[in-house]
Amino acid sequence: MPNPYGAPEIKVQEVAEKRENGDDFVLMDVREAHELNMADLGEGVTLVPMSQLASIGLEAMPEAVQNNKDVELVIFCHTGRRSAQITMWLRQQGWTNVVSMAGGTDAYAREIDPDVGLY
Repeated sequence: MPNPYGAPEIKVQEVAEKRENGDDFVLMDVREAHELNMADLGEGVTLVPMSQLASIGLEAMPEAVQNNKDVELVIFCHTGRRSAQITMWLRQQGWTNVVSMAGGTDAYAREIDPDVGLY
């Protein structure tokens, strides 16, 4: 199902393949910290909660991402709605290579790795 924000998306299968291949990209989780206890994609994930982006703005982003608007960013959340919203916001701020992971951790757990967890 397409997201309501019209954000470009990447399928969880593609994200899993990128991780397995060791591709150079930033996998950014915009869920809140307490959600990590319910579902966790493990190592290689950068947590930048949506609430921090809302209150602090771009300064909440990792410095390496702040200084490189061409970096490949894959944004995810629980179901893909928040990540789609953040994807569109980052594109409006000038990031050129940012996509939302369709279905979020929910889809990843159901289709790739059930150990991630569902909630």
